[in-house]
Amino acid sequence: MPDARIFQPARTAIQSGRAKTRFWLLEMEPRSRKDPDRLIGWVGSDDTTQQISLKFETKEAAIAYAERNGLTYQVDDPHKRIVKPKSYADNFIRRF
Repeated sequence: MPDARIFQPARTAIQSGRAKTRFWLLEMEPRSRKDPDRLIGWVGSDDTTQQISLKFETKEAAIAYAERNGLTYQVDDPHKRIVKPKSYADNFIRRF
């Protein structure tokens, strides 16, 4: 099992642009399971590396960081966007 995951985040449902999706993230995989606290009921873990999320400009920079620090990693490449060209006039074509 890899120690880290390298990926490019997808845009959220309420985002129209792609501004926050151009960078690459390196996130650590969980090393221990999360358990609920018996008194309060909050879910927590003793693994603090799950809180770390590093941003990189390129995929190669993220891979270089993981290799430099001796981390095994998994790279998830983003799906390519399919752009369908549209014309404003297509809004007024009657389709039955």
